[in-house]
Amino acid sequence: MNEIAILAFAAVAFIGIATPGPTVLLALTNGSRFGVRAAGYGMIGAVLSDFVLIGAVALGLGALLAASEFWFSVVKWAGAAYLAFLGLTLLRSHGTLDISQEPQGAGVSTPRSIFLKSFLVAVTNPKGYLFFSAFLPQFIDPALPQLPQYAVLAVVFASIDFMVMFGYALLGSQAVRFLKRSGAIWLDRVCGGALLALAGSLAFYRRATS
Repeated sequence: MNEIAILAFAAVAFIGIATPGPTVLLALTNGSRFGVRAAGYGMIGAVLSDFVLIGAVALGLGALLAASEFWFSVVKWAGAAYLAFLGLTLLRSHGTLDISQEPQGAGVSTPRSIFLKSFLVAVTNPKGYLFFSAFLPQFIDPALPQLPQYAVLAVVFASIDFMVMFGYALLGSQAVRFLKRSGAIWLDRVCGGALLALAGSLAFYRRATS
């Protein structure tokens, strides 16, 4: 793998990551509700999921999901259900904002829950495994050891993912300063609706067949 291949991978990865998806939407809402510092726990969860997904693909799990309708369906429905749960939670929220401190106490998300939400959203999405299975091998040199190359791509992808999520969290934290309570509620509603739409698209997603 050469520098040109890494730069090409980084460019394509940035475009894919910057397009709003579940973890990016969570970064936006976490930033608006709890501030950038607290949203960082979700970013760490999403970055860890990047390593899990790419590691799983390197070990062949992506190929298993592509070949097995049963396991693909298990992961798909688990991911769709969790996205729907998060979307409904935001739709039912009252626009509670706490940008002055880390979330704690009853009725407020904890660092652990913020971390787990972003992590679970990614690792229960079969589209991620299939995407990496189709995308990563294009940048792997078969003449060289493959695991070190996957490790490099994982670091590049995770770094870009963190930077993009940080940008969305910062956007959310700044936007909320200009929102009244009703505006904050509508921000939750929009993000909740987007997560429900993503859950619906995942529920109707079909494994490609040859």
